[in-house]
Amino acid sequence: MPINLSGRPFLRLLDFSTEQIEYLLKLSKNFKDLKRTGTPHRYLEGKNIVLLFQKTSTRTRCAFEVGAMDLGMGVTYLDPGSSQMGKKESIEDTARVLGRFYDGIEFRGFAQTDVEDLAENAGVPVWNGLTTEWHPTQMLADILTVQENFNYDIKGKTLVFMGDAANNVARSLMVVCSKLGMNFVACGPKENMPDAELVKTCEAIAAENGCTVKCTDDVKDACTGADVIYTDVWVCMGEPDEVWQTRIHDLLPYQVNSKLMAQAGPQCRFMH
Repeated sequence: MPINLSGRPFLRLLDFSTEQIEYLLKLSKNFKDLKRTGTPHRYLEGKNIVLLFQKTSTRTRCAFEVGAMDLGMGVTYLDPGSSQMGKKESIEDTARVLGRFYDGIEFRGFAQTDVEDLAENAGVPVWNGLTTEWHPTQMLADILTVQENFNYDIKGKTLVFMGDAANNVARSLMVVCSKLGMNFVACGPKENMPDAELVKTCEAIAAENGCTVKCTDDVKDACTGADVIYTDVWVCMGEPDEVWQTRIHDLLPYQVNSKLMAQAGPQCRFMH
């Protein structure tokens, strides 16, 4: 049966099957190939979307704006000071209003419940550009990059996340690797690991797809022979400056440097 995701919200990867994620990656590659060759692909001419940001971001905004305009869509950007969502207007009311104006809504913010409330009330597709819990759109870009570096053969490859593995990026990487048959390793302090329930869920998904999930604080064990080593910032947006010293102390042993990359081997790629 052909895969049709038209009109569906994109809030977290746990809601999508392996086949659906692979379909989105192939679609992404197709659009990227068309852009590289200068082939017009304004397939969504006449559509309009709004980018609703509680958290500002250079890359997320630019990626969505350029992608939308390449596809022929009009784009409105609302930064944290340009809407009344969560202040004079509830999230539900904002969703209903924006859903009447626009054909889709991208949200980048804090609570996962916010993007879920938007999707429930908007009447148009809602895409999660980042929440505290998940970052599914970045995963498509990340995994497409991994595919490109390994000739689109990623099953059985090993991706290691170094550092604070409890954050949204590490959690999302664990899900997408499990869905696509990549071994996933979270390496960092024991108190900075994904929650046990999510690990258990991903272990079950990984078993179905012939791969593994592992959490460890042993750097050598995690990185030896890794195909991809991935890391993220040690202090997330919105956290107070006071946490810097504690984070540096706790995460310095998991810093990605030339010694660690050499331990992984020449086949390894670094991502962040």
